[in-house]
Amino acid sequence: MKRIARSSIQTAVNLVFFAIIGTAALSSTYHLTRDTIAATVEKAKLKLVSQLLPPSSYDNNIMQDIRTVEADEMLGTDEATQAHIARRDGKPVAVVLEAIAPDGYSGKISLIMAIHQDGSLGGVRVVKHNETPGLGDYIDIAKHDWIKTFDGRSRSLFPDGMWKVRKDGGMFDYMAGATVTPRAVVKAVNRALQYFEAHRDELFIADTPPAKGARI
Repeated sequence: MKRIARSSIQTAVNLVFFAIIGTAALSSTYHLTRDTIAATVEKAKLKLVSQLLPPSSYDNNIMQDIRTVEADEMLGTDEATQAHIARRDGKPVAVVLEAIAPDGYSGKISLIMAIHQDGSLGGVRVVKHNETPGLGDYIDIAKHDWIKTFDGRSRSLFPDGMWKVRKDGGMFDYMAGATVTPRAVVKAVNRALQYFEAHRDELFIADTPPAKGARI
């Protein structure tokens, strides 16, 4: 009986020992690769941002000039996101916002968009979606140029009634047999523009960069 007890204790000690070693190894790996992963993510995001705003249109470090945007129904977000501010000669010229279209055919569609100070769109890109292959692929810039139809458009030029697919009486084309996906994206973009209009002053509160991570 004592032998069994000793064996059980030894097994428990071994498990704890290996758990500690494993945790230490994982922690060490995380700290060694954290900066590399962060740099890779930032590089990928900057590449995406450059599709929305020509690098020549701003002269600040757009990846460092950020504000934390609290979750907001108009953005479709349920957690805080980051807004990147583009500036030229110290003055804000555009903002890059993240938004979610919650009502895609197969779930949420993650978006990123650039909005100029005058409220016009620099561009919109789909970051992530789970739409049906073939039918939902055309919202992906790598497979179709439909998403470019947002370029340059604004709510000052086009009233709410136009921010719909043509089937619903709006101005946006759609693929026959697949209206749910573009309908969700168009609606999300319009609501994000409404958010921008309501929070423009907070996003562009000063002519100098805010403290990194300032919240609105």
